[in-house]
Amino acid sequence: MIPYERQEKIIRLLADKDLVKIDQLQESFPGVSLSTLRRDLKTLEKDGRIEYLNGGGIKSAPGTGELPMAEKSSLHAEEKQAIAVRAAEEVLDGESIYIDSGSNSALLFDRLLSRHITIYTTNTAVFSVAKEITATIVILGGRYTPEISSISGTLTENNLRDLYFDRAFLGVNGIDDVNGVTTPNISEATKKRLIRENAKKTYLLCDHSKFHRTSTVRAFDLEDLVVISDQIDPLIKKHVPILLPES
Repeated sequence: MIPYERQEKIIRLLADKDLVKIDQLQESFPGVSLSTLRRDLKTLEKDGRIEYLNGGGIKSAPGTGELPMAEKSSLHAEEKQAIAVRAAEEVLDGESIYIDSGSNSALLFDRLLSRHITIYTTNTAVFSVAKEITATIVILGGRYTPEISSISGTLTENNLRDLYFDRAFLGVNGIDDVNGVTTPNISEATKKRLIRENAKKTYLLCDHSKFHRTSTVRAFDLEDLVVISDQIDPLIKKHVPILLPES
């Protein structure tokens, strides 16, 4: 089978799935080496047809939806850990901060629970913490969405209107120099908007895979923000500063 035929078959296999691991792909291509399949995935990513990940491929689509937290946490894991470490360096003792839902934000929790700070959050991943906690944690009420370990909705928004933060760390589904910051649903977009308005400084936590992707609902434009990521993007950097793990 020539590369073109393999790559078209890969696209067909991805048609009804959000995520396919490379070992699953190999079952569909007996006799084809892992290195050959990785080259096919990288070619498809270069053509804008998929996003290649270590260990598999994820379908690339015009919109950016929500994967379940268990799957999101496994994507770009090393980059997300580095982003969490860099984000934690921004926080000062004694501050009140907000930590959003999302896999990046869940990793940030682990870096801050031993600090003398107050953490407000709608990220239910905090319930799975099994370590000593020094920080004061306030979990906001609202509608629970288990797929993304998030709390949102009218009750959440009512609470947020009267809360003010020294810093807010937000997850993001898509960030684009034209379309701004986007998320799959109105509740999450409204929540992020309120938090940004009530925070002295707002950070977006996102690896490079979120650059120039657009989800369904705009939360806000690229202004008065700081992006913490694993790579610099020239177009996004024209609008907002980008902090890297080593910076």
